[in-house]
Amino acid sequence: MGSVLSSGSPRSSIDYYDELLVLQSETCKKQKIFSRFDEDSARLIPAFPDELSIQILARLPRLHYLKMRLVSRKWKETIMDPELYKLRKELGMTEQWLYVLTKVEEENIVWRAMDPLSGKWLRLPPIPNITIEEEPTSLWKMVGPRTKLAEFIRGWLGEKSGSDNTQFCGSSIAAIDGCLYVLGGLSRASTMKNVWRFDPIQMAWSEVTPMSIGRAYCKTSILNNKLYVVGGVTRGTGGLIPLQSAEVFDPYTGTWSQVPSMPFSRAHLLPNAFLADMLKPIATGMISYMGRLHVTQSLYSWPFFFDAGGEIYDPETNSWADMPNGMGDGWPQRQAGTKLSVVIDGELYACDPSTSPMDSGKIKVYDQQEDAWKVVIKNVPIHDSTNSDSPYLLAGFHGKLHVITKDENCHVVVLQAIPPDDLCPCQLSTSTSGLLHEVSDSPSGSESVVWKAIGTRDLGPAELVSCQVLEM
Repeated sequence: MGSVLSSGSPRSSIDYYDELLVLQSETCKKQKIFSRFDEDSARLIPAFPDELSIQILARLPRLHYLKMRLVSRKWKETIMDPELYKLRKELGMTEQWLYVLTKVEEENIVWRAMDPLSGKWLRLPPIPNITIEEEPTSLWKMVGPRTKLAEFIRGWLGEKSGSDNTQFCGSSIAAIDGCLYVLGGLSRASTMKNVWRFDPIQMAWSEVTPMSIGRAYCKTSILNNKLYVVGGVTRGTGGLIPLQSAEVFDPYTGTWSQVPSMPFSRAHLLPNAFLADMLKPIATGMISYMGRLHVTQSLYSWPFFFDAGGEIYDPETNSWADMPNGMGDGWPQRQAGTKLSVVIDGELYACDPSTSPMDSGKIKVYDQQEDAWKVVIKNVPIHDSTNSDSPYLLAGFHGKLHVITKDENCHVVVLQAIPPDDLCPCQLSTSTSGLLHEVSDSPSGSESVVWKAIGTRDLGPAELVSCQVLEM
């Protein structure tokens, strides 16, 4: 048997970020009134030496930092000093926050962070606008005879048709070294090289070293404290063309380096030149697992796509090898070929979505010894969202599996798996309402489990796009 526990009604519709803006305005007024107070010479906490005060601040929940930096100039400098976060790490006080990217239609892209401990949501500042030095051109006119490819890229990789001038359409995201990264995408008629970084300490976006080539819908993953990017599409002379190339970013040096291109070995096994010309290879997912990068691949020709297994990159040998057959062929698919997965405590999980409104999705785990995917959760609480690009997301933090989806009230809900002692992950129920629900169709040999709604938010018509976890 299993159950779902609700965290209660959704939070207030007022964003925590908006609340901070009001507080900041009031603080500025007070600072003008008491302008004769010498902040630079004052201690952080009266009667305490600053060394002790910093030790105290490092032990406080990070959620409070956003308000604490409004106390005074000196408090702000301390809260925004990276040394404070190094101390938090030394003290074992780091926290994992969930960052969720949402969109309303195509024009309104919004990042939100959720503190799992308090359940509070925080709206991040928007990414600064960019300038493309060329005349606006319809994307569909730009691709010319390959219009079907562009339509396929939008629908197959989870994008509905929308404004031709939409910024950040097809961007990829990643999290490394305590920062969020947004890479590439389509803007107007161009594929972008641009890379943006969000620093949660400064609460600000900045542009960093661009990629070597413009990419949209590329795949990203973190390995050995470096950010890898593979595949995607770029603008060619005849329109959008798929990429096999890869590159890696070192956040400590701010530099990009080339990685050998994916061989797409299965694409070379096609029986004749006609199929080889018609079916184009493309990466559909990537994740760091067992110290190597695992890239799932497909061959497509509008409107068809076919699994092509995948390939594995080993940084020790700087080379690619074929993915085991059972792993590649059985990897669950999402949204017409794209593949979503997460690694928790060294185990690789993926969600196999339902193909019927009458059936529920399943969570599978990869068994490396048997080279097979096995069902560990039979009923995933994902409501039928046929009009949604991304009805669910997966995340791993606090050592547990999480499903981010929408409940029957269309509220975004973060569900945390609460496993028994010797079983992970646990059984899901099919509802996330305020009542307690029991299920009885657990997999053979499983024990009682609970999935808890640790965060709920009414985001109206906003759709889920992607998510990342930051620890700091």
